[in-house]
Amino acid sequence: MAHDLEAARKKLTREVMGRPGVSGTAVGERNGEPCLLVYVDGRVSDGEAGRSIPRDVGGYPVVVETTGSFRRL
Repeated sequence: MAHDLEAARKKLTREVMGRPGVSGTAVGERNGEPCLLVYVDGRVSDGEAGRSIPRDVGGYPVVVETTGSFRRL
């Protein structure tokens, strides 16, 4: 299952990175179940980001989380 989840994350990353406001993706957990996370910059509304982000990938739900922008350290 971990391999399937990572494959789904990679597919999601290819689909959404480069879109305005998308800062990154990750594997997460919601209600005790695995999910995929998409981090969006707080300057982009959840509705705006949600319209262009899939609801699920590879059978895993996708959750949009609003964050600040990320900077490389």
